[in-house]
Amino acid sequence: MISFLRCLLFPLMYHRSGEGRGGIFMHFSRQLLPAMAFITIVAGSASAQQGDGGEPKKTDCPTALPAGAECFAGQDTQGAYYWIAKPKNWNGTLVVHAHGGPRAAKPQADDPVEDLTRFAVTVQEGYAWAGSNYRRQGYGVRMAAEDTDSVRRIAIQQLGKPKHVLLHGQSWGGNVAAKTAELYALDWQGRKNYDGVVLTSGLLAGGSRGYDFRADLRAVYQYYCKNHPRADEVQYPVWQGLPKGVTMKRDELEKRVNECTGLALAPNERTAQQSRNLKNILAVTKVPEKTLVAHLSWATGLFSDIVWRRMDGKNPFDNSKVTYTGSDDDTALNKGVERFEANPDARRAMAYDADLTGQIVLPTITLHAVNDPTVFVDHEAIYRQTVEEAGNSELLVQNFSDEAEHSKLSTPQYAALFTAMLTWIEEGKKPTKQSVALLCEGKRKIYDEACKLLPDYEPKLPAE
Repeated sequence: MISFLRCLLFPLMYHRSGEGRGGIFMHFSRQLLPAMAFITIVAGSASAQQGDGGEPKKTDCPTALPAGAECFAGQDTQGAYYWIAKPKNWNGTLVVHAHGGPRAAKPQADDPVEDLTRFAVTVQEGYAWAGSNYRRQGYGVRMAAEDTDSVRRIAIQQLGKPKHVLLHGQSWGGNVAAKTAELYALDWQGRKNYDGVVLTSGLLAGGSRGYDFRADLRAVYQYYCKNHPRADEVQYPVWQGLPKGVTMKRDELEKRVNECTGLALAPNERTAQQSRNLKNILAVTKVPEKTLVAHLSWATGLFSDIVWRRMDGKNPFDNSKVTYTGSDDDTALNKGVERFEANPDARRAMAYDADLTGQIVLPTITLHAVNDPTVFVDHEAIYRQTVEEAGNSELLVQNFSDEAEHSKLSTPQYAALFTAMLTWIEEGKKPTKQSVALLCEGKRKIYDEACKLLPDYEPKLPAE
């Protein structure tokens, strides 16, 4: 109930761009009611999966962890499964991890093992690690943030009070971790629950801006391909993802994409029409060829989850004023592409759940691949602007790497980020891009992977 009341109070702190600051109480009801509806949906989804919140049980650690590490697993009172790992040489710092996604499958007890294995570098560096798989599948940033903070408390009960607590989020987990930092950085007495935040490959543009490009992709794809949906199938607006109650397997989506674009074929095996379709779709949407199916999959299953399970069928996406460019006939494309306008309540609910305010109180370090094919690097420019407008630039250090990866970047770069964060916390020395790059060179000797940091790189804001 305390968490529920906290959620109800936070709309008073949120302002969408373009709304005056003086009229917040006039806007109270229209901001709060959709947020309450969103919370009710989330709470209702979670209530049927609540766990017993029993003590963590000792279990075998993944083989990726160093010898002597101890692992514990359990389920919290909301039903979220979690894992905790402590190295033999624990340095006293706990890293709380927020995973990416959102995942489509129902949570399983061993889900966090994948994240623990992927980021085993934290334990190898001497940090304890704790991660939750969240109480349910599907979208919900505030829900995931609450479950992330829950595993922090459980880990401290299990391990004892740490010297420092760091919050780490990867991919969509970057959105979750950044939201966690805004909601739970301090306890009710103003004491720090966390000491620093590390965000890698983070979806930091928030919900109201972070998914519009996938809505654009669905519209542009349908203009050229006309097979999602097909003409002989139930017709629906593409922003829905799928009709209510309908699912689509990944291989079926791949089949449709291949029919239209020849994506699975060698370029010289594609028909002229397939080549034209693929070239236009990629040029207009800027989606990389290797992640085209992945982005369409998110714009199918995830959109369906958002619309039907979280928004009560209302549309949070908008392309009504978008001018599409880059095709071989922009005039025809803009005339013929499907248009849709966001429902204001759904848009506000999406923003309330997932947008970031920049109201940070903790040192924050980010890392993003310049050629990230999944969460584009301009998310960092948007987050930088958000933090700057909130007056908190001195708490943010952003780093960039010459990589085209998303889910996991080069290992020594993570080690460097956490070392830089501890130095910032303990010695008050704010890192620079150059100092992080130097730290990475030292870590490279341990992990035998390349350091690809670009100290001089700075992303630009996307064109509106």
